[in-house]
Amino acid sequence: MYANPFARAYHSRMKQLFKDAVPEGMRVLELGCGEGHLLAHLQPSVGVGVDRDGGAINQARANYPELTFHVQHVEELDVEGPFDAVIMADLLVSVEDILELFQKLRSLSTPQTRWLIASQNALWQGIINLAERLGLKKVAQNSNWLSNSDMENLLHLADMEVHRSTSSLLFPVPVLSQLGRVIEPLTYPLNWIMFFEASPVEPPPEEQWPVTVLVPTRNEAGNIRDAVERIPEMGSGTEILFVDGNSTDGTQAEIEKMMEEYPHRNIRLIHQVEVDEPEDAAMARAQRTGKMLPQGKADAVRKGFRAASGEVLMICDADLTVAPEDLPKFYRALATGKGGFINGCRLLYPMEDGAMKYINLLGNKFFSVAFTWLLGHYVKDTLCGTKVFRKSHYDEIMAFREKVGDFDPFGDFELLFGAAAAGLKIIDMPIRYRRRLYGQPKIENFKHSILLFKMIGRGILSLPYLRPDNR
Repeated sequence: MYANPFARAYHSRMKQLFKDAVPEGMRVLELGCGEGHLLAHLQPSVGVGVDRDGGAINQARANYPELTFHVQHVEELDVEGPFDAVIMADLLVSVEDILELFQKLRSLSTPQTRWLIASQNALWQGIINLAERLGLKKVAQNSNWLSNSDMENLLHLADMEVHRSTSSLLFPVPVLSQLGRVIEPLTYPLNWIMFFEASPVEPPPEEQWPVTVLVPTRNEAGNIRDAVERIPEMGSGTEILFVDGNSTDGTQAEIEKMMEEYPHRNIRLIHQVEVDEPEDAAMARAQRTGKMLPQGKADAVRKGFRAASGEVLMICDADLTVAPEDLPKFYRALATGKGGFINGCRLLYPMEDGAMKYINLLGNKFFSVAFTWLLGHYVKDTLCGTKVFRKSHYDEIMAFREKVGDFDPFGDFELLFGAAAAGLKIIDMPIRYRRRLYGQPKIENFKHSILLFKMIGRGILSLPYLRPDNR
């Protein structure tokens, strides 16, 4: 069936994992079924396979006429349930929106349904990519690489309870694979196959809170209309609050225009710098008082949150590299109690070309590891600007800044540090990161990297506040 001995060993072990977990005679749905071999191996009473490859489905129908196969993209899933088991083998690597797929699968599940998911260990990403380039493995679309923590987080967000999380196949070689099975429990982090079993739980009720979407701006005139038109209504009502940092490209005028064009939307504008004060007078006041003029995103965020009317506070960067259409996912996670601080994560899905330079990506991953250790919470992307929490927790979060001082010009880290110090559960919300279409990035790689290292140092000195004994 598989000419490549590595593929033979891999798929043989995969079959055994699913066979051990799915008794014969069940109603089984397989997503990404290919030619149907795995589904048939499980001997279901009702077997339904779905794959977007029409050629593979035609072969599956010829191979196993007693089973039902559909040519469908899993994102457009249209089959009749419910099922006793839903299986996904190496599927999630190519799914556009995993959380959306999981939400659809819930409608095909009962409380007794078992989801069985196998995926390749992200530790071996480099070797697997090399195998694809050498033609030893079929090239996967999208290539989402999920760690064990990523998978458990996604299942948690989808109201699924994980019953089992294990791994298998240390050596993807026919002779050595049997030896590897003996020591698999000892080599958990190194095994090639990550395997999860989960079942649905009753979703909690969703609170209906008013929402403030804070949009800090500086020279973002070309993005204002898109922001207004694309930010959805959420909860019991949504306020769009622009905080402008003395833009010179007509941003403020564009915001005022949107306020006139969309009177039914609750749109407000506040100024980071007092607009009635001449610049020379402002400079003189700063020199006289010894205080810097208000500037930077962190200051804009603080001003905006103090003025916000909503109970749910959201940051939506004006560059729209995080799609405003994703904000309801953040709201639902907060409003159903999945976490107390919902942090955007851009590092699970592949990014749009040009969205982030490679050096920035490496920096993001490094600082993720560093801040995860500091915070005592797994945070895959510390630098994503989209963060969501309740206004009633804001004072608790900012109490950390009052203890350790003003150390963060971005505003992202004082919120993360403050949320950890306040004992809030921090969870990641995976989103896709897109390239900026208007304006220039505000990040200066060298200068801001130095600041980030300084913040790591400040974080180390602040460990007693970040990990208090009673948390």
